[in-house]
Amino acid sequence: MVELLLLAPENRVETVSDALGFELGALSVSVEDADADTGAEHALFAEPGMPPPRGGWQRSVLRVLFATEQEATEAAALLLSQDWAQHVHVQSLSQVADQDWVRLTQSQFTPVEVTPSFWIVPSWHDAPAAARRVIRLDPGMAFGTGTHPTTRMCLRWIARLAAARSAAWTRVLDYGCGSGILAIGAALHGAHDIDAVDIDPAAVESTRANARANRVALRADLPEAASGLYPLVLANILATPLKLLAPVLCGHAAPGGDLVLAGILERQADELKDVYAPWCALDVSDAEDGWILMTARAGLAP
Repeated sequence: MVELLLLAPENRVETVSDALGFELGALSVSVEDADADTGAEHALFAEPGMPPPRGGWQRSVLRVLFATEQEATEAAALLLSQDWAQHVHVQSLSQVADQDWVRLTQSQFTPVEVTPSFWIVPSWHDAPAAARRVIRLDPGMAFGTGTHPTTRMCLRWIARLAAARSAAWTRVLDYGCGSGILAIGAALHGAHDIDAVDIDPAAVESTRANARANRVALRADLPEAASGLYPLVLANILATPLKLLAPVLCGHAAPGGDLVLAGILERQADELKDVYAPWCALDVSDAEDGWILMTARAGLAP
């Protein structure tokens, strides 16, 4: 393959990307901040329910893959001949070295430690000798492989609470389950009667497949399948949907049960406390890399 690097202003990123992908035969187009790792770097964030981020940065680099050098050269020439592309510039055209892409992808995912005895391990790796509980999980279409701090904090909380209590949770709800990793983690720590729900059908299928791979019993379905009260309610989503879902999540939490929320930035803690105050008193239970874990005993309002 051949990689074409283009420099484009923010207001041309979407147009250039569409032209390359839909009309000029590009295999893929990715967009990066041209000022990354400099003082001019600018982060773009978005959450459900909030306005989408801009289509690119003020100065954006487009990495474009083509099957052949001829296709890349012709595409660049056609693109730059357009009147609207006058501020788009070619930075380089280079061959992409042949690689074992499966092996390269696998090398990026290694075992993840949750606690010294609890690990997340891809199927192509052996479990560490110290691992007593192991979640077998490969990267897939659904969110949640254990590499993100929010996932690790939730699993760490499950492991510590399970170790501190004499009895496991009798019912568990994993709301916004993604890959099902939290529901599986709870099952491995003795929980049962587990519902894992998500609005994304691909996440539901991923959760079912991962549950089978880990030989745990749970029900995975769309959110309407959640019913009744649960002594443990888990939701690792983002702050905005967590605020919108407060009545739903608290409505499913059994009195005195555990409510565990993640996907929250440190600066959002007070917002979440205020929203959940009518039902419970949220506290920060863990923090990692700017993210926090918030927990409460259901029904115990401030």
